[in-house]
Amino acid sequence: MSAPEATGAPQAGAEPGTKFVCVARSGQVPDGYVRRFYADSLELCVARFAGKAYATSNYCTHLDCLLSSGKLVDDGIGCSCHGSVFDLETGEPVCPPATEPIKTFPVREEDGQIYVGVTPEDIATGGPRRRKPVR
Repeated sequence: MSAPEATGAPQAGAEPGTKFVCVARSGQVPDGYVRRFYADSLELCVARFAGKAYATSNYCTHLDCLLSSGKLVDDGIGCSCHGSVFDLETGEPVCPPATEPIKTFPVREEDGQIYVGVTPEDIATGGPRRRKPVR
């Protein structure tokens, strides 16, 4: 697979330096589903709810479980490990046990492709959150 393409200027509300990277074809994320994709080394959770695509960091802030293994619920994305739920728009936790928000990213769809807005800082600091084992 070739490297994802970056496109265009940031949309309104996007951070300075944001580049939109093609992460998936629109059909790869049907309504009501959650999938894992990457923007460079940044692991993302991409979901479609009520016809709109969303992108968030892929790890729950409670115990680092994969959100892309979770399910969409009325309030947002539910973590499969302990039931935390996060708002897809803001990343704020709406159901415990998580108390810290997840990162959300701007998304746009063009010509059957899903583009996620990321900054160089997102790529550099947003890699896998898996904790190293304690020795």
